[in-house]
Amino acid sequence: MPDDSAETSQPTHVKATRDDWLEAARAILIEDGVSEVKILTLSNRLGVSRSSFYWYFKDRTDLLEALLTHWEETNTAHLIRHTTLPAQTITEAVALYFRCFLDDRFFNHRVDFAIREWSRRDARVHDMVARNDRTRQEAICAMFLRHGYEDEEADIRARILYYQQIGYYALDLNEPLAVRQHRIAGYLYGFTGKKALPEEVKSLFDYTAEHLAEG
Repeated sequence: MPDDSAETSQPTHVKATRDDWLEAARAILIEDGVSEVKILTLSNRLGVSRSSFYWYFKDRTDLLEALLTHWEETNTAHLIRHTTLPAQTITEAVALYFRCFLDDRFFNHRVDFAIREWSRRDARVHDMVARNDRTRQEAICAMFLRHGYEDEEADIRARILYYQQIGYYALDLNEPLAVRQHRIAGYLYGFTGKKALPEEVKSLFDYTAEHLAEG
């Protein structure tokens, strides 16, 4: 059922795709929270008739489900993929894992925290977030296990690594590029207990410079 009581007149020649509706919904979720993700609000933002929404979604609930599915298929799936990239050493593996967080196409931290905020008000979403957190931690733990760490140490290091990254965003840190690059070798050592090879540090250094500059 429509969730809005009124509809403004919109030009009928303007088209919006399913991805357009989802992108607009994600933007409002980030900016104003899930309570403001409404069909009328989205149609006004897109400049299209509200009725076109129903070409792609059954109702608002269907749209919200699509937002959650997209979050799992991007943020969580890409994070897991980055823990399985081929690496000769654990320091190289962690450096490759860090790349996930430097590109919003892989991991959009603003969406992640908007959904976490949503989960505080919705028990089902809370359970979904908890499940994704476990899945992510297990993937990181498996990465350490593949590089010879014992079970308990792999679990602890995985938690430290994951919680650090989530905490970095929670604190809204915005370190200058030079500072982040200067700390790369130290971070890799701190998370793994092993010295990274110079070429591993340089590779992440260069990747960081490229993607943070683009951002």
